Amino acid sequence: MRGELDSVFRDQWGRVLAALIGFLGDFDLAEEAAQEAFATAAERWPRDGVPESPGAWLVATARNRAIDRIRRQRTLEAKTRLLDMPAAVEDEMDRLDETSFPDERLELIFTCCHPALSTEAQVALTLRTLGGLATDEIARAFLVPEATMAQRLVRAKKKVKAAGIPFRVPADHLLPDRLAAVLAVLYLIFNQGYALPPADDELTPEALRLAAAVAELMPDEPEAHGLLAMMLLLEARRAARFRDGELVLLEQQDRALWDGARIAAGRAALQRALALRGRGPYVVQAAIASLHADEPRDWAEIAALYGELERMTGSPVVALSRAVAVAEADGPAAGLALVDALDGLDGYHYLHAARGELLHRLGRDDEARAAYGRALERVHDDAERRLLERRLAELA
Repeated sequence: MRGELDSVFRDQWGRVLAALIGFLGDFDLAEEAAQEAFATAAERWPRDGVPESPGAWLVATARNRAIDRIRRQRTLEAKTRLLDMPAAVEDEMDRLDETSFPDERLELIFTCCHPALSTEAQVALTLRTLGGLATDEIARAFLVPEATMAQRLVRAKKKVKAAGIPFRVPADHLLPDRLAAVLAVLYLIFNQGYALPPADDELTPEALRLAAAVAELMPDEPEAHGLLAMMLLLEARRAARFRDGELVLLEQQDRALWDGARIAAGRAALQRALALRGRGPYVVQAAIASLHADEPRDWAEIAALYGELERMTGSPVVALSRAVAVAEADGPAAGLALVDALDGLDGYHYLHAARGELLHRLGRDDEARAAYGRALERVHDDAERRLLERRLAELA
């Protein structure tokens, strides 16, 4: 029963909290009421059974808890609209079911990712409200003290209230830019978790769940499906990315460890995005991830897609990825010429690691060792540092 309860709570938290925030207009009050409702469910459901409509039950219970709290705090004048609600959860359940239960997660996502908030605040608020992660869990995932993360959340909630950030989906003319911010936040959350070994990662499952929710809530947005596709295709390789705690490069991974069901789901999401005539950066990245799942890989096509992505983004990091793909398609000399022409990436350890690999393939091992040494000076992740040390040792 405990596992079933945990699953329901995880699935319903964002939906319930979004409904409460839309109803109450107050993040803190909604969160307190939701926590009380979930605590009540944990006490009653093992005894009485899980309701037929658990989400509606939780919302109804939480609304009544909020009304009681407001009554106790003697703020009825400011919250009179809340008093229209029935006093008993049982009365509310007569009128609420899953079909009439409004899903306000979309409004909550856009509220959390409002441009008036910093990116750090957007990420923290999204994970806290929609993901249901505790403050200490978010702090651990982003390697900051819990007190620092708590301050970010408090500041974000105050900013929402002080700036009068509306709880709604933006107008049509604002939607493309605002949706880009939402997807960027989910992409950041996913990347932060994906860099970690699976056992240490609490973020990637949340990013996948939230991306699936956005794609479900915005079924005609190709970039939403593109982001979900890319995440699924990358996550499908996750079990093979680490061996005994050490990072394993793609070409050395055991494909038997790849998750075939996730690859199929990712390709289905990609096909949905393409059917919607999606040609944005997330759709292109998903197409690249799909090609990487093929054997043999079509490096010429991968290089072409990276070229298209570079034209869209102007990113030198994408240009570096294109250079690596060109090296696989046309030889290391062609790739090295592109790498050496790049500007602005001297502090990026992947640039020097890529140079080291290409120089080694060309038989220029002294230069390759120097390049790997520069990469080691710039790397911060321990697993990547050990990988570079192994490559350097092999050259020695």
